[in-house]
Amino acid sequence: MIQRSASFGKSISGQVSDSQPVRGIRRLTRKIRTITLRILFRTDFFFLIAGFLLGRAVILSTLTPFVLPFFATLFWLNRRKKWRASAASVAGALTVSVGQAFYSIIALLVFLSVWKLLQALMKSKGEKWLPVVVLLVGFTVRLLYQAAFTLNLVWSDVLAAAAESALAFLVMLIFMQSMPLLSARVSRKLFKNEEMICFVILLSAILAGTIGWTTLGISIDHVLARYAVLLFASAGGAAIGSTVGVVIGLVIGMASVTSLYQMSLLAFSGVLGGLMKEAGKAGVSAGLVIATLLIGLYGGGYRNLSGEIIDSMTAVLLFLATPKGLIERLSFYIPGTREYQKEQQQYIRKLRDVTVNRVEQFSSLFQTLSKSFSPPIEEDSDEEDLFLSKVTEKTCRNCFKKEYCWVRNAALTRRLMLQLRDESGSGRKEQNARLRREWREHCGRSEKTLDVISREQGLEEVRLRMMRKVKESRRLVADQLHGVSQVMRDFAGEMKRERGLHDWQEDLILAKLNGAGVLVESVEIYSLESGTVDIEMILPQDDYEASEKVVAPMLSDILGEAIIVEKRCRSEFSGGPCRVVFTSARAFEIETGAATAARGGGFVSGDNFALFDVGSGKYALAISDGMGNGERAGAESQETLQLLAKVLKSGIHETLAIKSINSILSLRSTEEIFATLDLALIDLQNAQSKFLKIGSNPSFIKRGNHVLMLDAGNLPIGMIEEFDVDARTEQLKSGDLLIMMSDGIFDAQKHIENKEVWVKRKIREMQTDDPQAIADLLLEDVIRVADGQINDDMTVIAARISHHMPKWSSISTGTEKGIPLLREERVGQ
Repeated sequence: MIQRSASFGKSISGQVSDSQPVRGIRRLTRKIRTITLRILFRTDFFFLIAGFLLGRAVILSTLTPFVLPFFATLFWLNRRKKWRASAASVAGALTVSVGQAFYSIIALLVFLSVWKLLQALMKSKGEKWLPVVVLLVGFTVRLLYQAAFTLNLVWSDVLAAAAESALAFLVMLIFMQSMPLLSARVSRKLFKNEEMICFVILLSAILAGTIGWTTLGISIDHVLARYAVLLFASAGGAAIGSTVGVVIGLVIGMASVTSLYQMSLLAFSGVLGGLMKEAGKAGVSAGLVIATLLIGLYGGGYRNLSGEIIDSMTAVLLFLATPKGLIERLSFYIPGTREYQKEQQQYIRKLRDVTVNRVEQFSSLFQTLSKSFSPPIEEDSDEEDLFLSKVTEKTCRNCFKKEYCWVRNAALTRRLMLQLRDESGSGRKEQNARLRREWREHCGRSEKTLDVISREQGLEEVRLRMMRKVKESRRLVADQLHGVSQVMRDFAGEMKRERGLHDWQEDLILAKLNGAGVLVESVEIYSLESGTVDIEMILPQDDYEASEKVVAPMLSDILGEAIIVEKRCRSEFSGGPCRVVFTSARAFEIETGAATAARGGGFVSGDNFALFDVGSGKYALAISDGMGNGERAGAESQETLQLLAKVLKSGIHETLAIKSINSILSLRSTEEIFATLDLALIDLQNAQSKFLKIGSNPSFIKRGNHVLMLDAGNLPIGMIEEFDVDARTEQLKSGDLLIMMSDGIFDAQKHIENKEVWVKRKIREMQTDDPQAIADLLLEDVIRVADGQINDDMTVIAARISHHMPKWSSISTGTEKGIPLLREERVGQ
């Protein structure tokens, strides 16, 4: 009853809040906003106002470095209403003086002529010369203007023209970065720091055009400048607020020397307002008021303090009237803010989702292709009728006993023909003779019919063999496509993991480490699954010993499993932050050794071996022996191992990988080129090992004083197109020694009958457990037994499995159950 009444109360409040008048006001507000934005963008309102104010902007009393870059940027952007904005700029210059308007018109015409000429000559990439054009045109037009109006050109005029054109060159570079941000065609994207600074400089130049405007004793330029600082300080914090204050104050101070102290006031306001942004608009506004009281006394004393306070309070009123949504939207574009990071994460999340969808589509495509390549279900119902129709067409069509055989005794005729077909390949002579005798008594053209049946049966066997090969090939292609589809599906599943689930675990680990006195800037968790932990940290200094000796042991205590440093990325400059990746330590580790010898003591061996990490905690040991000796056999075995490594590292199952390699090697060439393969896959988390032997020799496991032999009976790779891989699984233990060898080692003892017993005895008698020493000693013993002769290529691999012992013990952080408990809570959530 209580739940029902609560839900009923919620429904009543929802109905009241969403009443008809409220919905009508909301629709009207959205409509007004849409119409206003449409009018502003269609009329290029921003460019008209900017052009008018830039035409009025004058710095250092005589320099106007903003008009020409504004013209150049408009024509570079090729806006539809560029002539209106240009006219607005000339109108703004006219409010300063007639001479300033005349200079603007001359600059526009000269630039337009040079720009058209440059476009005709360059035809492409002319924009990179645009700042140079502005520099030359600005210098030339200013000199012509001074010479025409003053009729007395002195060196000071030349220096002023050079300074103005140089500033115009820089302003042009800034406008090319910032002007496109005002375009309605720019989509919502993440901006760089350089773009934001250029935009602030553009805003400062526009505000410089309002210098001298006053109403009711309020300075418009001061109010707008302080209002802009309040906006950016509230949206971006102290750093961006102080930056905006310095830039705007500098430009306004250059335009009016008496307002130079405004730079200090605006910069200080940006710092205080940004520091108090967490208190909302009131805190930011308080920062401006405090800065005005302090800097205002410094700039003009008590006499002008009242005017500064009035300007600041007007800016505060505008700021308080600004919708909160506008400030939040502005913070989306300022790098470093939380909103910017959220927008960036949302962009990355969208990109990830698109990638996942594309990978899933490819996975589905490969799955569909796999089903289409799967051999169809065999249907033998029509094969017998097809065989009989071919035989009767050549023998029974014109026979005088046609009606007797196929009308009166059709069942008997059909049975005898099919029995003759089936018994033609069998070795039972008595039964065949009896069947043929019965057929001669039944058929009037028995000999001819028997010849046709035998011939058609031969053709049918050839056709069946070809169909069988096609089916096997289709089955292999289907298996390979299915394997690729499974790998892509698993990859898409890994990409779908939402990093947001790890936020509170990251905060917990960061708090534990900082609480223990370990300074860590940030923690990023990619995986917390047992055995596959993946954590990335940024440490304030490049200290590898601290990562290995302190952070990794503490993480081991927090997570409840051994953690090690997998890799680290050093900072570009000395003493800078370092990025370190921590992963789960393997429960077991492997130490390997190998020894080889070519036939006759040569340099090129037909044997090759490979020792590599497959990924996902597995390690592979493989030996391949090419057919024969020399370069050709070596190239064959090397290519087999390269294919094996690439296919296994791609994530495809080892059995399917070997079948794929066999198919490639068997179909690649018509020559008889074979290669053996001895593969051992060892899981370093539980020491469970899988052995796949393709035409290879036995392997041996030494455990204490006992030696275990592992063998399998598969043909060499590439000999037949289809075969079943015989895999054997063994559970290894810490301290076990694994020895794998090629046939040159195993078959070298020609005079020894029981080679397995001899190899076992040699391995058992070895007193060392060093894998490299075992490989060397075994190769030496085999060569000594063969009287120093190396009659075949020899390769032996030895590996020792042992428990992984952490180099540094874990450091307790006071966590009772640590992250393992958090894993359970996360699953429960």
